[in-house]
Amino acid sequence: MGPRLTGDETALWVAAARVLDANWTGTATVPSPGLYPHQWSWDSAFVGMGLAHHRPDRARTEFLSLFRGQWATGLLPHIVFSSTEPRDAYFPGPELWRSVEQPAAPRGVLTSALAQPPLHALTALRMAQASDGADRAFLVPLYPCLVAQHAYLARDRDIGGSGLVSLCHPWESGLDDSPAWDPPLAAVDPRGRTYHGGDQDRYVALVAGMRAAGYRAEYLRDDHPFVVEDPLFNAVYLASTHALAELADLTGADPRPHREAAERIHGALLDRLWDESAGCFRPRDLRTGRLIPETTEAGFAPLLDPELPAEIVRALADLLLSARFAGAAGYPVPTCDVQSAAFDRGTYSRGPTWVNTNWLLWSGACAHDLGGVADLLFGSTVRLVRQSGFREFYDPFDGSGQGSHDFSWSAALLLDLLAARRSAGQAL
Repeated sequence: MGPRLTGDETALWVAAARVLDANWTGTATVPSPGLYPHQWSWDSAFVGMGLAHHRPDRARTEFLSLFRGQWATGLLPHIVFSSTEPRDAYFPGPELWRSVEQPAAPRGVLTSALAQPPLHALTALRMAQASDGADRAFLVPLYPCLVAQHAYLARDRDIGGSGLVSLCHPWESGLDDSPAWDPPLAAVDPRGRTYHGGDQDRYVALVAGMRAAGYRAEYLRDDHPFVVEDPLFNAVYLASTHALAELADLTGADPRPHREAAERIHGALLDRLWDESAGCFRPRDLRTGRLIPETTEAGFAPLLDPELPAEIVRALADLLLSARFAGAAGYPVPTCDVQSAAFDRGTYSRGPTWVNTNWLLWSGACAHDLGGVADLLFGSTVRLVRQSGFREFYDPFDGSGQGSHDFSWSAALLLDLLAARRSAGQAL
């Protein structure tokens, strides 16, 4: 268990800022000391939310550092490797991806070749809003990079042709070892890979297949064994598409293509991933054509859709507050249905509570005026940090910290939560 943080809101703010300062490399914020020594796309987007309130200059530098790894196709890779770290400092390192062999990869920067949930346009918008428009000059060169990121997803990853993005690897999901991936992973041949056994070998096999095919969209569409439409990824994609429309207004570009894209994503989420009988959204395995039956926290992420029908919002709130999720946990929200056979309170995305997913659901609850849900998520997240410090994830029953210490997005998103509460004129 990490150190207990006592004191008022100011003490929490100072503690969170200290973590971000300690994890700053001069160009980016590492997720945590030691274990994660490079720059991650998903993490930098969350970190930018907090830096916008603490060090907006660093938030801008964070994004410039991340987007130097963008491929000519528009792909924003999920890892941009540090040139100062040993190549074996983290697995999977550059040797697995071999981006240097890909014509579309950036020169002089080693990267992975997977995407992660594209929160970046929403973060950029929040950065501009937090600075009262002072970041608009920064948005001018950033906006085309964000447009290219979304264009890649729409062109190369809409494998089902519906408007939704398809994951081609669990590492793209933000919930890497979610039990939702068990059925599609079972169809992956590990091909003699001997990394750690089990799913780890399948993860490596998926990358090896993509790499051998030059990461081509045609291979992903026609031959790749893992192709899944995920509600969390696509809910974030939708939220950032709405943000792109607002960024277009701020930069003098045309917002209409982004609004049209948002309308299509919204319709596809409802048509393809809503499971009325379960009262939640579920991933769709494109290789089988079926929804994956496991119920996880990702199924609540479409609360980020501001146009979600009221009856679906009510169904999601009911399930979220039920004994299968928040109603059973002292520190919600567990990443997996606690009544599922797959639930494991100590294994990454199979049970523990995470600050970043709590923050996503809190954002969605605020968007739909679900005051009770928003207050629950705000309060439980603050309690987690006060009790156990800025950990990677937490036990949903006793709140004990697990994984890495001094985790950057836990600190950054606490700053964003506190800033929101301050702007509303409310005390903790």
